[in-house]
Amino acid sequence: MKTEQKTWTPASGWNPAGPATLAQSAQLVLVFGAMSALRNSGLVQMIREFYPAAHIFGCSTAGEICGTLVSDDSLVTTAIHFEHTQLRAAQISLGADADGLRTGEYQARQLQASIVDPDGGPEQKLAHVLVLADGLLINGSELVRGLMERLPVNVAVTGGMAGDGARFGETLVFNGDRPEQGIVSIVGLYGSRLKVGFGCAGGWSAFGPERRVTRSKGNVLFELDGRPALALYKQYLGEHARGLPGTGLLFPLNVWTAEGETPVTRAVLGVDEEQQSMTFGGDVPEGAHARLTKANSEKLVDGAIGAARACLLPETIAPELALLISCVGRKLVLKQRVEEEVEGVREILGEQAMLAGFYSYGEIAPFAPGGRCELHNETMTITTFAEV
Repeated sequence: MKTEQKTWTPASGWNPAGPATLAQSAQLVLVFGAMSALRNSGLVQMIREFYPAAHIFGCSTAGEICGTLVSDDSLVTTAIHFEHTQLRAAQISLGADADGLRTGEYQARQLQASIVDPDGGPEQKLAHVLVLADGLLINGSELVRGLMERLPVNVAVTGGMAGDGARFGETLVFNGDRPEQGIVSIVGLYGSRLKVGFGCAGGWSAFGPERRVTRSKGNVLFELDGRPALALYKQYLGEHARGLPGTGLLFPLNVWTAEGETPVTRAVLGVDEEQQSMTFGGDVPEGAHARLTKANSEKLVDGAIGAARACLLPETIAPELALLISCVGRKLVLKQRVEEEVEGVREILGEQAMLAGFYSYGEIAPFAPGGRCELHNETMTITTFAEV
């Protein structure tokens, strides 16, 4: 595997300037950028000129990760040349009434369990799936469920939901060469010589009593313990309640359905004063247990480090590329310390691993190898790649 990165900022332009080293050989380019950058058609066209044969896989963000740097209003490209891995990509444009489950099932059917090796070797089996989705127009929990129902049981999915800073206005995902609203994009990676690791961790501290979800529909929560959800949330947030829904990112909800199950974290995306309901970044099932959480900067950084440890490959295989997808809520809490979680990941994975990624509206990954793929909020998820 060969990789290279380019960054663009309004002040400095492209760095490094000039032609790309992998111009003719890159098969895949990860592109993560601010909304303002992706709306610049000239910039987007330059990416295609840099890598004329590569598939562009990217989205808008709430912050861009390049190495151990976290930036805003920038554009980061990570070009990848695989020596032994094939890929197949598919995109779908969501309708006005997006059905996440059906979208996931449809997208999964676009990826075959195996494909022909162009060099004449045995068929290459599907090894991993990457997904990026509009961060506001689809239920990410349902999307993941649909994907997993149609993919081979031994194939994991990682990725995330596109972002729009802390504005929550609209998000963009690349549909071919163009970033567009309402897109779900997947890439299937095929081959036995591709080794993939993944990890996911939060670091939020639970507080207050355990509650029961007594009324909900998908990702909309109406009642906890028979009480209006928004009123109860405001009671615990105190003065922070005036800033909802934005301040809700600082107080996500832990949700679990069975005793002993690892909770998934759900971030607040919107509130409805009339209905006294709250919309979260993923499903909050009726009958589930729930508990509020709050931020602790040290624990958030420790969570990122834990995710890095979980995704380490066997000692003989050093990761060559790491895709980091962290939540906008973590970025808002960590503020000037946000790069500490990325630096912690670097210390674990090593200098040889190229780090790329973004801050998102939802993260997709299993908690650990062999686990069930989930949509998460407020976590750091990491996917590592190496070819052997």
